[in-house]
Amino acid sequence: MQSATLTIGELEAKYPLYCKAMKLLLRDGQKPERLRRTVCWERLEKLHHSLPRQYKSPERLMQIMQSEIKSKKVNP
Repeated sequence: MQSATLTIGELEAKYPLYCKAMKLLLRDGQKPERLRRTVCWERLEKLHHSLPRQYKSPERLMQIMQSEIKSKKVNP
């Protein structure tokens, strides 16, 4: 079975999709341990390691998204 290797350009192009996937998983109540095993986490991590000044770590993105979700629940 061949492993598909994505270029940084391809990862960058799909960055909004990876963020959206993470946000949907968080809204569904997925635990951080489960998120760390997802494709979106892996790809966000690759982007962060390749271009750390441009992309936040998946850990930091998760924290930001969790706080956004909590604030929306408090202030609908």
